[in-house]
Amino acid sequence: MIKTITLSSYEMERLKVILRIGHHQLTVAEAAESLDMSERQLYRILQRYRAEGEAGLCHRLRGRRSNKALAEELRIRALRLYREQYFDYGPTLFAEKLSVYHDVSVSRQTATRWLSLAALWSGNRKKRPHRKKRERRETIGSLIQFDGSPHDWFEGRAAECCLLVAIDDASNRQMFRFVPVEETYHVLAFWRDYVERYGIPAEIYTDWGSVYINPDNPERLTPFGRALKTLGIRHIKAGSPQAKGRVERSNRTHQDRLIKALREHNISTMEEANGFLEAQYMNAHNHRFAHTNGLTDIHRSGAGIDLANIFCLEEIRHVYNDWTITLNAQFIQLLKSDAPLPPPRSKVIVRQWLDGSLHIFWKEHQLAFKPLKHKPKSLPRPPRPPAPDHPWRSKFVGGLSALRKKHKTLAQREPRRDLGA
Repeated sequence: MIKTITLSSYEMERLKVILRIGHHQLTVAEAAESLDMSERQLYRILQRYRAEGEAGLCHRLRGRRSNKALAEELRIRALRLYREQYFDYGPTLFAEKLSVYHDVSVSRQTATRWLSLAALWSGNRKKRPHRKKRERRETIGSLIQFDGSPHDWFEGRAAECCLLVAIDDASNRQMFRFVPVEETYHVLAFWRDYVERYGIPAEIYTDWGSVYINPDNPERLTPFGRALKTLGIRHIKAGSPQAKGRVERSNRTHQDRLIKALREHNISTMEEANGFLEAQYMNAHNHRFAHTNGLTDIHRSGAGIDLANIFCLEEIRHVYNDWTITLNAQFIQLLKSDAPLPPPRSKVIVRQWLDGSLHIFWKEHQLAFKPLKHKPKSLPRPPRPPAPDHPWRSKFVGGLSALRKKHKTLAQREPRRDLGA
């Protein structure tokens, strides 16, 4: 009967050395040194080889359960939990939840093997074209990648919203916030809080969205671009999603981990979600994935800067002769105050702060004003008689009737003469 024996590459090397011992080409001491084992162990292997032949070189646990293997009951319990509670989790996140909530400590590789053998995880990733890796910046605050990720974050428990994400290129430190949509007001509010918390970065990397770039006239700054220019921040526009791949990959991570965290804590509103981000998720995420040790922070301090007048909506308006301006089809009357009133036809700056209040400036002077419900009435001009030499008084103006009227008036003014005297 022919018996098939399968040897690994390491076992084949052992066989070659043992054959050289049999041909007296090596001593046991030299062979043990070649195989990096003790002479005592090699003598035991030689004894098994002489008794069983090549089969004696096979590992004794081949085809058997490892002595260090986890209990079968533990594997069955983990797979049951996966089917019941974590059916859409990846192996890495699943292993973390087993350790946190179920006191089951398994490695990511073990969780992957269990799920793969049970046909619960395929592990197939979409192949992407290879792109040259860009090296990270060397200092914190040198470059901040920023993006908004609209998604069904509450899995139908609430309306879809957008997660604003800012990630430091050097340290991978992140800041998040949920907003209804990625629009100018929410982006300005996000970056004002960022500057107050971390400082002013050197560069910001965004896409070509209308919040950041004026689609009709790229040279004309949006409120976001104006705020960056005022603070001296360089604005870099990405040419493709892959160019800001760090924040794009971060969005995919949050669309997996953050969604499940919101589900676990039964969070269904943006207010609760933002509180959860500040209290737990952001700190935990940065503690695990950010690496700030040994890096220099080059953020400039925002202390002493009037951020309210920088992160705001700004428009230019012309002053009418009655010291009024129009804004959103409403008239606004400029009032006398300590600041000088601008002359008619001059330009004033109207700024709407993030708290909704309105402020009007002329040459850095803040003006007093009051909104008007109706259009102000024009004051009637007083009558002014024409000058004596005005062309209207000419005899050629008005035709023959005007000339006769003029002669009649002169005749009434002159005294009547007595022709018989």
